[in-house]
Amino acid sequence: MKIAVIQASSQAHKNSFIYETVKRYARDAEVINFGCGVADTEKFSYVEIALLIGLLLGSGAVDFVVTGCSSGQGMMLACNSVPGVLCGYAPTPKDAYLFCQINNGNAVSLPLGEDYTWGGYDNFEKTVEAVFCEPFGQGYPKSEAERKIKDTLLLKGIRSKSQVDITEFLDRLDGALAEKILRKGDVVQFVLKHADSDVSRWIENKI
Repeated sequence: MKIAVIQASSQAHKNSFIYETVKRYARDAEVINFGCGVADTEKFSYVEIALLIGLLLGSGAVDFVVTGCSSGQGMMLACNSVPGVLCGYAPTPKDAYLFCQINNGNAVSLPLGEDYTWGGYDNFEKTVEAVFCEPFGQGYPKSEAERKIKDTLLLKGIRSKSQVDITEFLDRLDGALAEKILRKGDVVQFVLKHADSDVSRWIENKI
């Protein structure tokens, strides 16, 4: 599994902590850090990061994304506005576990600006641990696992019918917004190197 770490620039000072925590608990995965970190000169909002997450997941370059913003809510909503991204909001270990086991999405958004006393960092670490403690999509509770899995597949099928193709979506973006996300060179080059898809061809046609 390839896991991307990328969060809004408003929380750049927590990027290294997020990355190291994900690496600690996603032991069998390749974890790639796309920032945004304190050394990054260009700033990206949660909306722009959600579009970059769409490029990473829509191209197949990564399998899962750990992200966030100050509240975590805005990033979750923005991600779920992008075709092919199913993002859960995980403020606690319980929320993280239930999302990964029941909803089996491909991104999780964490609140990065709330209650960051010592207990906040401890909660964050336990939340990331809960994301990766078991294989995704096993259903919960175990006694209802079969029904839960069926409902998740049904939801994903309904959701796919309500969305346009990812490249059609990207073509509809405002020109300035498309130019901005294509300036995130590490994401763009990773997609071009690790994916052969409609998304990578869209990027090639734009740069």
